[in-house]
Amino acid sequence: MLSIIQLSDDGKSQELEAMSIDDLISGDLLTSQKLWIDLTTEDHEIIKRLLTELNIDHLAIEDTLRKSHPSKIEFFDEHLFILYRGIRAIEDDISFQHQSIGLIVKDNILVTVHPVKSVGVEQSKKALRKLKHISPMTVAIQIMKAASSVYLEKLLNFDTQLSEIEEQLENNANDQQLKELTKFKSRLVKLTRTFNYHTDISEGLHKESDEYAYFDKAACEHAINDLDDRFQRLFTLAQMHYDICGDLIDGYLSISAHQLNETMRVLTVITAVFVPLSFLAGLYGMNFDYIPELKVENGYFYLLAIMLSLSTGLVYWFKRKRWL
Repeated sequence: MLSIIQLSDDGKSQELEAMSIDDLISGDLLTSQKLWIDLTTEDHEIIKRLLTELNIDHLAIEDTLRKSHPSKIEFFDEHLFILYRGIRAIEDDISFQHQSIGLIVKDNILVTVHPVKSVGVEQSKKALRKLKHISPMTVAIQIMKAASSVYLEKLLNFDTQLSEIEEQLENNANDQQLKELTKFKSRLVKLTRTFNYHTDISEGLHKESDEYAYFDKAACEHAINDLDDRFQRLFTLAQMHYDICGDLIDGYLSISAHQLNETMRVLTVITAVFVPLSFLAGLYGMNFDYIPELKVENGYFYLLAIMLSLSTGLVYWFKRKRWL
């Protein structure tokens, strides 16, 4: 699906009537208006044709068509290319369905390419009227900010959920909580990797000079700073939550190991107490014809006294050693 939005500084940006790629290329829209061309399709031929007609570098086209590629930013002579990890759908907690979004800024045109509808793109279309000094670059930044806002909201909500799990571990730890923490840790390491690539994008925008005609850094400086702050915060939050999950898992395993050690210590003490008693019982329970002690008057009571003394002595000794 091809969507074309005419950008305007007076808050009157509007979506134009549907048209084909041929009509777009053959007309004068590309040279006379500030446009946002949003292409939503999985058809590589359509994507390649549009970008080729716009004289986009073949390396940028190849990266856009790749199904899985890390986020990146690259400045070409004629255009800026950003490959951003956008949100396809929100599942639950901190679980997202991602998709790569190609953002290309060239002169007065922004081109966005993605296989299915994107949360950040759709929110940015609704927010166009609130933007000041609209340009293809500021809209591209707005798309990344919109997606980062969704990420940030979910991570902040997860902070509360993580605190609840921490309290549950203190009161009544169980294996189900361990499974949840392991699941969260796996998701967070993926998000951390994604946000790390995103910080490279904002840092790239910061470092680049104004030598390119399509990139007015001065006009976008505040928006770039805000975007960089968001990306840095997302990366820090994801890393922090990952570390907390790891600490909680380690703590749970340590508590479980300690409880197991306590159980094994009690069983060992019980075994140590009953081993000599079992030995005596086995010794005098053997079926020999002649065992002298069996003829001793009150031998049974003597044996009971010895066994009681042994068990009492062992329990007393274990308590002195603080094993009980």
